[in-house]
Amino acid sequence: MSDLQAAPIYLVLALLATFVGYWLANKIVEVTPRKFAKAVRPYLFIGPVLVLVGFTLLYPTFETVRFSFMNADSTEYVGLENYGKLFGDPQFLTTLSNTLLWVAIVPAVTVVCGIGIATLTDKLGGRRETIFKAIIFMPMAISFIAASSIWKLTYSWNAGNLQVGMLNAIIQAFGGTPFDFLQNDTFALNSLLLMVVVIWANVGFSMTLISAAIKGVPEETIEAGALDGATGWQSFYRIVLPQIRATAVSVFITVLIGVMKIFDVIWGMTGGNFHTNVLAVDFYLNYFVYLNTGKATAIVVLLMLAIVPVMIYQIRTYRKQEELR
Repeated sequence: MSDLQAAPIYLVLALLATFVGYWLANKIVEVTPRKFAKAVRPYLFIGPVLVLVGFTLLYPTFETVRFSFMNADSTEYVGLENYGKLFGDPQFLTTLSNTLLWVAIVPAVTVVCGIGIATLTDKLGGRRETIFKAIIFMPMAISFIAASSIWKLTYSWNAGNLQVGMLNAIIQAFGGTPFDFLQNDTFALNSLLLMVVVIWANVGFSMTLISAAIKGVPEETIEAGALDGATGWQSFYRIVLPQIRATAVSVFITVLIGVMKIFDVIWGMTGGNFHTNVLAVDFYLNYFVYLNTGKATAIVVLLMLAIVPVMIYQIRTYRKQEELR
């Protein structure tokens, strides 16, 4: 029997074993004293899950940290040498600055666009609102690789007279000179164009959550502001915005975490070349292309150190929201 044929059988056996294991655990708890059973039951049922998470998440994390202190083929400890090489490499510093540029721009623009679009589409009402929101949300239905293919064609440049890229075709139609948008050394221009792809793909997600938050703002507070003479902008800025702040922060952090480990768009459009490299792409190149495990895992550790505080802040934000409810 081949591995492909055996896989469904193993899956069914694993499900049966899990069911039988939990059934037996429940039976054992039922025959024990009630006070003891009440204290033990939660740990008995969540225990296997914690073991599984520890094996699939915590163990690889510890191993990654350990490998970051070893040489390229993980046969010898070299201390902080990998980190020293990273921060002593001008190309890595460029990679780091590009990542920081992504972090500074993409989440903020995504949230601002989401607030603006949600506010405007909410005023349409009825069927028009549904249609416009569906169109704006549509990019969320495709992968970043598919989005990269679409936008790479949009940005494409041809050295000849015929331009197949939409932007260069428009420039040429108005008498301008076609321009190579992605393969250029203009400071951060190609990185900014790659950011457009991610913003375009995420703005529907931002709009949906923020629109739901805006609809949850009590009408009484808006009417009270209008009675006090507040203009439309003042009403939005001083009444609506403070009440949707928690949702906006949640969207910001979610997009921020995704941006910090962005890979698909850069790899699909430039491969990290032309000064567009970021940490996730640098990790891929070091691990799979240059076969330098030590340097690659050091990059991952730096990325984890940057993401963990953001995740902690996000968890605290969610808890505060739950407390308010």
